[in-house]
Amino acid sequence: MDGAEACSAAQWATLAKAEIAGAHEEGRLPILVGGTGLYIRTLLDGIAPVPGIDPAIRTEVRAMTVAQAHLALTREDPESAARIAPADSARTARALEVMRSTGRSILWWRGRKAGGIGEGISLAPLVLLPPRDWLFARCEARFEAMLKEGAVEEVRSLTARNLSLDLPVMRAIGVREISRWLAGELDRDSMVALACTATRQYAKRQYTWFSRQPPPEWRHWREPINNNINDIIEILFQ
Repeated sequence: MDGAEACSAAQWATLAKAEIAGAHEEGRLPILVGGTGLYIRTLLDGIAPVPGIDPAIRTEVRAMTVAQAHLALTREDPESAARIAPADSARTARALEVMRSTGRSILWWRGRKAGGIGEGISLAPLVLLPPRDWLFARCEARFEAMLKEGAVEEVRSLTARNLSLDLPVMRAIGVREISRWLAGELDRDSMVALACTATRQYAKRQYTWFSRQPPPEWRHWREPINNNINDIIEILFQ
């Protein structure tokens, strides 16, 4: 998809379902690899059928500070507020706009999820939770590899298009840091340090989510990956 178009988890799940169905029809094994829990849950469990949000309500909610929004959510939907960290601006705003636009809690809508494929497939899940020092070293090596393989040119092309900074592509890790470097606001070492820090922080959030959120029967792999891919495949298909 072009960077000017924002893709939601629901849109992605629709595209993924088509690819998975096509692989099955051809007798191939679909392998889902990723670190974005929301997208995986949307594909497997379905999505809450929340109606479209009133644009005026969305504008009003998104203009609030996170503290104001969380206080309002505590008054209007205390159960949801109790489950959302006060500093989580995105989830707070989403819960508040759903409550105000539909008159029902986002938790009520989530209880009515539909469209997931989890019940209709045979799933062999494995959560990768390697040692954090190994993981963070890989994060830093990955960013340096991105710089060598075209990330700078990609960001230069993006910034030339003057896309909205709210688009997911403009919020991708590395885009802001490389943009600031290209604009002369950072030297290269500072740019790399900031981007690697952001990458590690994101990896920490992924690590925490996958440590706690998936079903307890999902197996975990806690060793460095390195050349153990055949061992992992064997575990998946025991």
